[in-house]
Amino acid sequence: MRRLRRRSACADGVVRSLSRSVLERCRAPILEVSAVSFPLSLLDLADVGEGETVAQALQASVTLARAAEGLGYRRIWYAEHHNVATIASAATSVLIAHVAAHTETITLGAGGVMLPNHSPLVVAEQFGTLAELHPGRIELGLGRAPGSDQATFRALRRDLAAADRFPDDVLELQAYLGDTSRIPGVEATPGKGTHVPLYVLGSSLFGAQLAAALGLPYAFASHFAPAALEQAVAVYRREFRPSAQLDRPHVLAAVNVVAADEHDDAQAQLQQAKRRRVQLLFGRGQQLSSADVDAVLASPAGQQVEQMVRYTAVGTADEVRAYLERFRTHADADELILAAAGIGRDARLRSFELVADAFALPRAA
Repeated sequence: MRRLRRRSACADGVVRSLSRSVLERCRAPILEVSAVSFPLSLLDLADVGEGETVAQALQASVTLARAAEGLGYRRIWYAEHHNVATIASAATSVLIAHVAAHTETITLGAGGVMLPNHSPLVVAEQFGTLAELHPGRIELGLGRAPGSDQATFRALRRDLAAADRFPDDVLELQAYLGDTSRIPGVEATPGKGTHVPLYVLGSSLFGAQLAAALGLPYAFASHFAPAALEQAVAVYRREFRPSAQLDRPHVLAAVNVVAADEHDDAQAQLQQAKRRRVQLLFGRGQQLSSADVDAVLASPAGQQVEQMVRYTAVGTADEVRAYLERFRTHADADELILAAAGIGRDARLRSFELVADAFALPRAA
């Protein structure tokens, strides 16, 4: 995937110019299990479950990472979200450091760091440190959304124009992690020369165009913002320019997964997940009654929740595998990143175990 080539000389100019139907749920059984033909990875939000502490959620991330490593998944990414009581992955670099210290081989990264919230130099130093401590295991996905609401946006001291500087900030960060800084007299230590692989995250055409212009892999957030998936991937592949990191387009698409030993159990878990999402989106700090949740789900507002989980593989292991294979074709993706949509740690871990078995992922020795 990453053959070294000379970076396109016109990339900066291109950057500065940047300003179909849904898949049916698959239930056809697979009679033979053949080895996976494309990489599978995981997205972990360090979910804080009902009645759990943040410390328990973070420890559960270590447990999941160790299990994923043994099951044969390629990577785990952690996402930057702020002021969300059910997500403990806000400090992505710190969480990655902790998980890396308790695992051995699995690749770990941010999926992603919301770069406009940070100085490119600081991010380079953080991930450069990780790369020096865990060579060959660290990568960095970059997004331009705030990862928060408007009040948190202000609390982060975020500049309203920061998102507009995202393309230049990516280039600045990339240079800090490379051999020559774009800022005279300023270098990242640690960071310089680590060449931490970068990915552009997105859910719109902007991210697709930027990733293509810079010759970087593109990761699409189809697990919660699926609307532009096909168009964005098509634009990325059409406009891609080779770079030192990547000689051809490479797409990662995220998809929700609920696998269980019984089909009805998986469906029940998905319904629970939808109800929990209604509470998070519409509860406004108050506990909604069961009747309130039912009313929201039956209303036009409930379509927002349905839209967010449009791409969800749900069912038994064979059903989930069939769906993921079709989704990969639909998304024109080289890799899939799985987000657990089930409720409860044991259920989510079982889901990933079933998927690994269905795809015959290569187990760690």
